[in-house]
Amino acid sequence: MTLFELNAVHRHAFRFSQADVEAFARVTGDDNPLHLDAEFASQTPFKRPIIHGMLGASVFTKILGTQFPGHGSVYLKQTLDFLRPMFVDTDYEAVFTVVSTNPDKHIAEVSTEIKDAQTGKLTTRGVATLMYKKS
Repeated sequence: MTLFELNAVHRHAFRFSQADVEAFARVTGDDNPLHLDAEFASQTPFKRPIIHGMLGASVFTKILGTQFPGHGSVYLKQTLDFLRPMFVDTDYEAVFTVVSTNPDKHIAEVSTEIKDAQTGKLTTRGVATLMYKKS
């Protein structure tokens, strides 16, 4: 496990399936055909269904809450920029970098990025602010 300190970096490889997208649509009620209907999506600039941006970004809460820094951390804020579409059955890498810490208050800012594993292009970026567990 990577230490959670200034400039520490954590990487996480992942991918989503169409079943994941359908489950996310059921849970959130976001049934936009851009995510669910290949025929509809073929008429868009993307030419195929794209993953919900928030589904892609959900990897941030997974990692920050379970691995880096892990259990006991509390999300306070998250900014997000959706730069490129994400697609099912595509390999991605989430990269987390601690950019600032306030040890007295146990608060940190963490750069959050998602990159296409094959092209290296950024799809999503932002900054998470969280309270982390005392060591």
